[in-house]
Amino acid sequence: MGDSLEEKYSTMFSSLKHPARRKILKMLSERPMTFSEMLDKLEIPGSHLTYHLETLGEFVVKKEDGKYRLSSFGESSVSLMRGVEEAPSVETKKFSLLPLRWKSLFAVFMICIVLLVSVSYVQYASFNHLLRDYEILQADFERVNSQNQQLLLNGSTDKSLIFLRDVIRIDLAKYQVTLISRTVEDRSDYGDMVEEIFKFALVDGDSKLDIVLRFRNNHFSLYQLSILEGFPPYAPEYVQSELTDIIKVTRDLIERYKSNISDPYLEEISQLLALANETSNELTVGNTKLKILIDGDNVEVLIMFTANGVDFAAKKLHLIFHNHALQELTDDWFLYDIGGTQVNVSKEEAIQIARNAAEDFEWNASGVQVSDFEILNEPVSALFFPHPRTDPLTLIPYWYVTLYLDRIYAGGVNSIAVGIYADTGEVASIQALSGQPVT
Repeated sequence: MGDSLEEKYSTMFSSLKHPARRKILKMLSERPMTFSEMLDKLEIPGSHLTYHLETLGEFVVKKEDGKYRLSSFGESSVSLMRGVEEAPSVETKKFSLLPLRWKSLFAVFMICIVLLVSVSYVQYASFNHLLRDYEILQADFERVNSQNQQLLLNGSTDKSLIFLRDVIRIDLAKYQVTLISRTVEDRSDYGDMVEEIFKFALVDGDSKLDIVLRFRNNHFSLYQLSILEGFPPYAPEYVQSELTDIIKVTRDLIERYKSNISDPYLEEISQLLALANETSNELTVGNTKLKILIDGDNVEVLIMFTANGVDFAAKKLHLIFHNHALQELTDDWFLYDIGGTQVNVSKEEAIQIARNAAEDFEWNASGVQVSDFEILNEPVSALFFPHPRTDPLTLIPYWYVTLYLDRIYAGGVNSIAVGIYADTGEVASIQALSGQPVT
């Protein structure tokens, strides 16, 4: 420790030994100066000035504007020089006549100045050392992060990233990919199925995107893209909203999806798409039905299970394109089984069953029991769609009938909804609805 301090003192005093260097420090203590300004003041060759500035080292710093300024170490050194230079101006006789107390105080003052300069130098050197260490650590972090990113994107077996790369065809190497969240939940409403949801953020220089992926029992179920800033993470999948383009894009995507999961129903869907052409927006082959809806640059492709004229819309593969980019892909085909396709109750019969069930219906709203109400003959709504009965993942033909009331009753109720199984005519549910629009 002592040797190191002696070296610092030696460096400091040897740097101040030359008069030109002392003059440079005094000039810079008055104001920052450029190299040319100092050269004019000193009237020495430029090479000599360069040598003196290099020798001064930690005493001066060069800022971004090209001007030289004193460092904190240099300012302390100038204070020391002034103290030393002004001391001889006091007559020796008078100094010798000063009381011992004042001489001691002066000596202590000079020692404090020297210590202050030394401490400043040590602190400056320590700060520079810490700064270099920080820069090294930051470079190491960026290198390791880059390596981890490549491992994540190119060598990972994670099903979500593989799906994005191989099926959706996002070049993940072009983005900073961050896993925002991962949730796992047992869905009792889906027969205790395990649902896993990933949310990723993709960022590059021009784009900021959020992507959600859902897996059910380790099977892909949902892809959603949200463009927060910039552009899609891939080239638009088609140029014009024409059936030929849409069918081709859908066919290519299903082929990539088949390579990812190899489920038999995807082969049936591929056969359907191979027969599709630009002449019709709908096509049915066997138990597979295709419907395409086009609205400008937005397209919806629905591929669902159908049997005996009954469309099981919940058992589907669904694609949504927005502004030529694939915004959503849903696969619920694998999720559901078909419990029956027989429809023994017509629409008119379902409406009558609903009216009969509503005659004995009543509800309670904030302590008010309502049992006396009037049902209108018109309007009435009857929607047909398959619905689970006992098994939440088995679909049964089903009618959903909405009966409208003559006015608004307690609780804001203006209609009654009745669910009816279309194979048996059994009433599955009945409930009062509030705020339902009359259609």
